[in-house]
Amino acid sequence: MTRALLALLRLLQRLPLPVLAALGWGLGQLLFVLARSRRRVALRNLELCFPEWSAAQRHRVARRHFGWVARSLLERALLWWGDEARIRRLIRVEGDIELAEREMRTRGRPTMWLCPHFVGLDVAGAAILLFQQRPGASIYQTQSDPVIDAEMRRGRLRFGDAQIFARNESVKPLVRAIREGRGFFNLPDMDFGEKDAAFVPFFGVPAATLLAPSRMARALDMVVQPVIAELLPGGRGYVVRFLDPLPGFPTTDAVADTAALNRWIEDRIRERPEQYLWVHKRFKTRPAGEPPLY
Repeated sequence: MTRALLALLRLLQRLPLPVLAALGWGLGQLLFVLARSRRRVALRNLELCFPEWSAAQRHRVARRHFGWVARSLLERALLWWGDEARIRRLIRVEGDIELAEREMRTRGRPTMWLCPHFVGLDVAGAAILLFQQRPGASIYQTQSDPVIDAEMRRGRLRFGDAQIFARNESVKPLVRAIREGRGFFNLPDMDFGEKDAAFVPFFGVPAATLLAPSRMARALDMVVQPVIAELLPGGRGYVVRFLDPLPGFPTTDAVADTAALNRWIEDRIRERPEQYLWVHKRFKTRPAGEPPLY
């Protein structure tokens, strides 16, 4: 079944992007009806993060979000198997893409690319490998299906000079890769439990948030540059923005840094809330004594 699904995705990526985008959008509307548990998670997240919105507004944003999520899943096939020249044409890069190379060459400082969980994060990863000179490294969540896991690794490593490490492995190979000059593509905003995390506000709700971005940036003297990818309507392609480095980050206070990072992510989410990953249980881990939120 898995291999048949992957074979179908290989075929679909040959379609013009507007057609593939339309298929993804339609699939998303179907999943909004059928995937009831994920729909409840998305609506609950929006209720917690945007209590000032009406129920109708949250429902409308959640429905559109499912369209963007499904689009990102289908269009990932293009990133994994599509023609490189075609992918380059579809991605428009904005901002200081040369920062990582310049910082390493002139100051010997590695770069951390911070990429929050918008639906276009795989596009951001591809853009880093396709359009800038510094080799990269990242962490990924091992998939339970070994066939999908192998395709994910292959797809994310097909461009440029990249290394990826499983989240459940030792961090030492990643640190060594960074010390050797690789940029680190880091996704800072998922709930991985209380280990190495602190409960800091995310839209006013205490959320278990990893302290690693602050601690690693300080320990390795890293420049921290946010990177955000946006899927454009109608299959018109993608925009990947290499933003200015976070000012004053990191400090000696990792918890304060993490809270500031969450506030920064909140501001970016408000700019395009439908493309943030609301189907993830961001508030799954609760402080001791607090009831579950899902």
